Amino acid sequence: MPEADLWLWRHPRPVGGAGRCYGRTDLPVDRRRAKRLAHRIRRVARRHALPRVVWTSPLARCRDVGRWLRRWGWQHHVDAALSELDFGTWEGRWWRELPREEIDAWVRAFAEHAPGGGEALPAFAARVQGFMRSHAGATTLAVAHGGWMVMARWLAERPGRAFTAADWSAAPPCGSHWRL
Repeated sequence: MPEADLWLWRHPRPVGGAGRCYGRTDLPVDRRRAKRLAHRIRRVARRHALPRVVWTSPLARCRDVGRWLRRWGWQHHVDAALSELDFGTWEGRWWRELPREEIDAWVRAFAEHAPGGGEALPAFAARVQGFMRSHAGATTLAVAHGGWMVMARWLAERPGRAFTAADWSAAPPCGSHWRL
């Protein structure tokens, strides 16, 4: 199966997200930041003759960027497969308040542990890979989440390798762009 040409942007920095575990927590994003990222995506698309179609997570911090692009004549598709990892009971909590033993348990069993009882990495990987496979052979522009982007890069660059906490990279900065 031919690989997808994925142009990925991480959503703008959400309001109230600093220091929080906010995987699926639907935090808002400043309207100006969403518009600025939409402008950057539009410029890149023009420069590289990319399709005027964008896919986003249903969470506001991604979806709002797609809404700006739609106002400017783009097609905007929302796909739950682009959602961030589900952190279960950790969602919306301050990282510093999470019990250390729970974080340590996740690090020890990184490949199969579901943080906060949410989503384990194999299920997350299957969801990310499903999106990538459904766009195989196409040029796809998407606004996603940091963990989603890290997983997509892992799957593209390390197919079949077991997930390890030591090899897991940090999420890219908000607003950044990766091409896979």
